[in-house]
This record gives sequence, C-alpha cells and structure tokens, in this order.
Amino acid sequence: MGNGFQFIDIILFAAIAGFLVLRLRSVLGRRTGTERRRDPFAAPTKPVLTPPPQGPAAGPIIEGTVVPLPASPPGGIAGIKAAEPGFAEDVFLKGARGAFEIIVNAFAAGDSAALKPLLSPEVYRSFAEAIEARLRAKESMQTTLVSMKSAEIAGAVLEGKTARITAKFVSEQINVTRDAAGKVIEGDPERVIEHCDFWTFARTVGARDPNWMLVATQSP
Repeated sequence: MGNGFQFIDIILFAAIAGFLVLRLRSVLGRRTGTERRRDPFAAPTKPVLTPPPQGPAAGPIIEGTVVPLPASPPGGIAGIKAAEPGFAEDVFLKGARGAFEIIVNAFAAGDSAALKPLLSPEVYRSFAEAIEARLRAKESMQTTLVSMKSAEIAGAVLEGKTARITAKFVSEQINVTRDAAGKVIEGDPERVIEHCDFWTFARTVGARDPNWMLVATQSP
C-alpha cells in the first residue's frame, strides 16, 4: 500500500509541475505593452545600421570643433568601467552606430528637432546653422548611407564624472549637392565614397540618464 501511495504522489507532483511550466511559458511569452523604449545605446536584438531610404537628403556631416578629441586620455576605458561597472564597449558601439545613423538621417532631412536631444548645444548650433544656410541658398544635399564598414573605439577619457569616448566610423556614402533647379553642383549620384569620421560622445557617469551626447566630430 505504501508503494502505491508513493506512486500516486509522484504522478500528482509531475502533473502540478507540468501545469506550472505551461503557465510560466504563457506569462513570460507575452508582451504587456508597458515595455520601455530602448535608447540608442541599449543593446539591440538586430544590427542597428540600415540603409536610409532614397530621397532628398543633406550632405556630409559638418565638423564640431568645440571639444577637441583627447590625444592621450588619462583613465580611459578602465577608468570609465571603474566609475560605472555596467559599462560595456560592445553595447556602447552598437548604440554609437545607431546614433550615427539617426544623426546623419536627421541632418539630411533638415530635422533640427530630432537632432537637438542628441547633440551638445555647441554642436547643435553648428548643425542648425548649416541647415539654415542650405535652406537660404535653396540647395539640397543628398546623403545616402550605403553601409557601415567598421566602428571602433579610438579614445576615451574620464575627467571628474564626465566620460568622453571617441568612436571611429568608416562608412560608405553617396553625397550630392543640387541647386534650386535640381542640377548637380557637387558630388556624383552614382559614386560611392568611403568616409572616415571620428565622433566624440560624452556622458556623466552614474547619472540616471543612460544616453550619450555627441560633443564633437572630426574627419581626417
């Protein structure tokens, strides 16, 4: 009789365990609609970079020279990791690539509102002035980001609580400038050119805001 009861207990526990597994799968597999939107520097589930749609755009990214790139950074990545243990280079680079695409496309579209939260005040002012100058001249500049060949960290520095990381982007682009009549005055719509850009992003380590802001750009 004892063995019989033990056998029944085993079957009962197995049935309960199976029911709990099915319930957990049904709950964990659902989206509630309250998930937070990922910021550009959060780890994506798919490659961030996608070619922008064809259409009117705006040419090469202008240089922001307000904040120079660090030549021999003290602390570097190790210092940033010590100040913020959750920092990861691969996650930063994925986010930086996403920011590169967003900024290039927003500048191309003349969308100053989209640029403002991503740039420092000095760099934003330079971008906005370039967009306004283009509008006054009635010129259109088309930039097609064909591909991102590489993205790597070229330098990093921690000054107090401000972390600055410079990313080197090598991309393929098509850049064309047209006058008011649509005539090409610079560039070639059929020519893909390789670009090398150094973008410096800054952020206060330990801050609740996880976003990095573009504070300078350079092109060799």
